[in-house]
Formats: sequence, structure tokens, C-alpha cells
Amino acid sequence: MNESLLEVRDLTKHFQVSGGIGRPGGTVRAVDGVSFRLKRGETLGLVGESGCGKTTTGRCILKLEQPSGGSILFEGTDLATLGERAMRKVRRRMQVIFQDPYSSLNPRMTVGQIIAEPLKVHGIAPEPKAREAKVAQLLEQVGLLPQHAQRYPHQMSGGQRQRVGIARALALEPSLIICDEPVSALDVSIQAQIINLLEDLQKRLGLTYLFIAHDLSVVRHISDRVVVMYLGKIMEVAERNALYEEPLHPYTRALLAAVPIPDPKLEASREHTVLRGEVPSPLKPPSGCVFHTRCPLAQPRCAAEVPQLREIRPGHWGACHLA
Repeated sequence: MNESLLEVRDLTKHFQVSGGIGRPGGTVRAVDGVSFRLKRGETLGLVGESGCGKTTTGRCILKLEQPSGGSILFEGTDLATLGERAMRKVRRRMQVIFQDPYSSLNPRMTVGQIIAEPLKVHGIAPEPKAREAKVAQLLEQVGLLPQHAQRYPHQMSGGQRQRVGIARALALEPSLIICDEPVSALDVSIQAQIINLLEDLQKRLGLTYLFIAHDLSVVRHISDRVVVMYLGKIMEVAERNALYEEPLHPYTRALLAAVPIPDPKLEASREHTVLRGEVPSPLKPPSGCVFHTRCPLAQPRCAAEVPQLREIRPGHWGACHLA
């Protein structure tokens, strides 16, 4: 658990956008100086509001987006410097489970063909019979039947489709799986089944997860450590229990206060933090701390000086002048 599988250092991803006729363009700072470490065998939760840069961070790690700067060390190799041919070999070791099981599977292919495709592309099971046996094994691992291999995606439920996506990710026996909000499009009862499946697979196969989500209750259930992002920057990093029981950053406290408690008396008695205003545009992020325009504790220093992510308690990092 102490060995680093993935280390992201000062990762940035900026998008150039046009302003339209007669208007100047600009730069969207989707990811702006993100750094974290993922240990082998753990689950690291990456949380934040929509548009904070969570998914872009995951896509940059997979090289589905070319990073603008920084380094991505995976098993000691800097992925940011690799070309397409070298990256193809690395991709066997890192896979992704996409958010939407309705659009991430090819509707023209059967389930068996979908799962067998990466095996064929990477030459793992060149013989058709060997691929068929491997597909059946993968379907069994994710709780599906061998006969599901003959079905098309539209003939399956959302939960079954996501299990197919998980089987496809497992096909190449990766060490890292990036889960990009894998349960947000599913019913609550199905979400629990998929989360339990992911945990069981991790224990049996020794997998490492980067779990991207906006649902804090799901992240608390599955993650060992949690990274909180806001407007392309990291606000806080901590062990799961430390973050949920003693959050240091005002933004983290506001996020946790928004999660309802299934106890009417406790819910009525606890303090709620309501953030003022809207999330600023990443085209023009605020000066200093990017959260200061909505922070209830903001001081003049917060608007003038960018807070550094520092270790405030052992293993608990925060980017706040007041913490």
C-alpha cells in the first residue's frame, strides 16, 4: 500500500476557446496545477462540483487529452512524454469505466464482441475459442451469465451494461482503473450493487482505483483517501475518516453540509453552510484563492495571495490561508 503506482505532479490542462465574431478568445483553465499520489491497492476519491476538472484530470492521466503541462508518473514512467506507440503498451495497465453505460458501448456489437475487442487488439487471446472462454470468465467475474455474450447492449438494463463496461476494463488485467462517475447514471439500488462489485474485484484482483464522483456518500463508502477539487485546483487531501469528520477547508465543509442526514432531528439541528454566488468561469478564475468569492470566511489576503497546498495535520493537506 505504500508503493506509488501513480504520481501526478503539477498537472495542467488549458483549452483555447474562440470568442466569436468581434470578441476576443480566451483560455479555459480546466486543470490548474494538480498534484497527488495514488498508492498501489488503494482507492483515491476525486470529488467536486460539476466543471471543477475531475473528469479532465482522469482523461489527461489516460492521455485521452494531451496535458498542457506537468508530469504523470505511472509505474515510474512519465506518460506526458510518451508518443502514441509507447502509450499503447502502457494502456494495457490502465483502463477506464465510463460514466454512461448507455453511450459507452457500441450498439452494433454484441456483448461478447465488446469484451473480446481489447483482447484481439492487444493480441492476448489470438484464437477465437480462447477469446470466447476468456469472455465467459470475465462475464462470470462481474456477475453476468455466459449467454449474455450473445446479447446487444440495448437488450440489457443499465446496471448490466455497466457490468459489461467493468468486464471490458478487466479484460487486459490492468493495475489501475479510472472510474469516471461509474454509478451516477444508475438507480440507487443498482449503485450499491456496482460499488460492492468494484470493492470485491479490488480485493480479489489487487486493483487500484481513481474514483471520480460528485456524490460524497458514495466516495465515503469506497475510498481510502479523498481529493477535493474546485475550479481546477485541489482544496484538500485527506484520509476518508479525517476528511468527513474534521474537514479543514471551508469548501469541503460546505460540500459535506449539503449532504442530507437520514435522521430528521439531526438534520434539523445541524448547521448548514450556504455558499453565495455562482461558480466562477474557468475563463476568468478569481485572483488569489479561487474559492474566495464564495467563501464565508474570506479575508483580503485570500483575494491577493494563492494558498499553497500544505500538510496541516499528519496526512491531511489543505490549500487555505485560514486553516
